[in-house]
Amino acid sequence: MREKTDAASVWDDVATEFLHLYPRGGRLIGVAGTDASRSTAAADELAAALARAGQTIERTHSDDGDEGALRDGPIAAFRTDRTADRVLVASGPAALLTPSARGLWNFSVWQLAGDEQPHTAASVLIDVTDPAHPTRRFADYCALPAAYSA
Repeated sequence: MREKTDAASVWDDVATEFLHLYPRGGRLIGVAGTDASRSTAAADELAAALARAGQTIERTHSDDGDEGALRDGPIAAFRTDRTADRVLVASGPAALLTPSARGLWNFSVWQLAGDEQPHTAASVLIDVTDPAHPTRRFADYCALPAAYSA
């Protein structure tokens, strides 16, 4: 059985990992999953953890994960403003982590619940089956069930 954890501590740990890997500059995080509304909640939690760590946060959400609209809209505006040490946290559906969109993000989070399959290209997997007690999952292609590719 998984140990129950405080939601803030899980997101604080993810923020710490991100900041260790990407300590400075304009950085982008994509938070995605099969349920875009859960992605919004997860991104809000991560943004709050990054703010607690002293980061300046910008938030955006895409209902459809349209890569072109993200690239030309909030990401272009973010990159145009050369203010240092900011983080853009974007949330949306699974489309945020399509092969062509993955390059938009310095770091990505895949949130899932219940029996949903993990997205192995994500930097971090968070199980939000119980949003008050999210848990970090570690998975790779070797850990996926044989039916995953069917």
